[in-house]
Amino acid sequence: MQPILDAFDARAILPEDGCAGALAGRVWRPELNGPSVVAVRDGASGAPELVDVTRAFPTVRDLCEAADPAGALRAATGETLGPLDAVLANTPPDTRDPSRPWLLAPIDLQAVKAAGVTFAVSMLERVIEERARGNPDAAAAIRLEVGRLVGDDLRRLKPGSPEAMALKAVLVAQGAWSQYLEVGIGPDAEIFTKAQPLSAVGCGQEAGLHPGSQWNNPEPEIALVVASDQRIVGASLGNDVNLRDFEGRSALLLGKAKDNAASCALGPFVRLFDDRFSLDDVRRTVVSLEVMGADGFRLSGTSPLSEISRDPADLVEAMMGGTHQYPDGAVLFLGTMFAPVEDRGAPGQGFTHQVGDRVVIRSPGLGALVNRMRHCQDCEPWTFGAAALMRNLAGRGLLGA
Repeated sequence: MQPILDAFDARAILPEDGCAGALAGRVWRPELNGPSVVAVRDGASGAPELVDVTRAFPTVRDLCEAADPAGALRAATGETLGPLDAVLANTPPDTRDPSRPWLLAPIDLQAVKAAGVTFAVSMLERVIEERARGNPDAAAAIRLEVGRLVGDDLRRLKPGSPEAMALKAVLVAQGAWSQYLEVGIGPDAEIFTKAQPLSAVGCGQEAGLHPGSQWNNPEPEIALVVASDQRIVGASLGNDVNLRDFEGRSALLLGKAKDNAASCALGPFVRLFDDRFSLDDVRRTVVSLEVMGADGFRLSGTSPLSEISRDPADLVEAMMGGTHQYPDGAVLFLGTMFAPVEDRGAPGQGFTHQVGDRVVIRSPGLGALVNRMRHCQDCEPWTFGAAALMRNLAGRGLLGA
């Protein structure tokens, strides 16, 4: 099986401006039998290094609750763990030295949520999945039919607007309405639970595919990090791995299509907002994707956030407010317009993952998230939950007032 990181090094996964941003992450420290919160900084030699700031912030959740998370991270002091290169190189599970630190997903106690059907292109693909009942053989013909009825340029249509409601009335009259069009152009956004706190995998780890799925794809996205008071404090890259056949058979299978072992990837770090990087930079970001298969297959594409149908701040408001509180904050995947339809095998079969695919999701301001796909049961099992984290931090004397 091809290596996860291949030629990637620390500079290759960092943002284009290196360590200039306020970058927070998490590292597993075997000698402590638990995780530490780290800051990514330029070392004395000029190479990126990791500084353990857990004494100041026992969890990333605590860091995000600060009045100025980016400033607080920059001011925090702690033990230097050494070069990021070494920790990154030790992260892939098949080559790891378990006595040395490795990278984790950069979030911990936050709820992990996702917004669905936020781009016109992916909205139409969800409609196609629904009509195909999860059968990729039927997708090509249905794609033509849906394009004829709906069109493919819905980017300028504001969800919930009078124009959107007029289009809805026309489609209902033609028998072409869909639950995906409802959340795509209707007044209410789709917000669902992607994964449980502490279950996400990080850069350099393996991401999970349900073994029963025959039609699936990566979903390269930006994930916003939101404090408990609804402040959007940072962002990371994410892969909202999607099982198109499961969800296509029934929207009630969304949980099975989305929330599986190792099926939520986030990283490499959380970039906290400051005067160098803000929500406006997220709005302008283009997320790129590259899939490299062990069979020689290559797939690439981009997802410009400028084409999102609902503003990121509006999606956060739909997730959190008077009717939904998250005392430990939340992470919100913003959705993707990337819906690969290129044939990987037989004509008309479209794209689906194969075990061993290496997936690289990248943006200039957030760096690169690199994972290798495996069946869920073959990925590292998730055994360290919230109770284990609290016991570990208490044992380390980190849960004081």
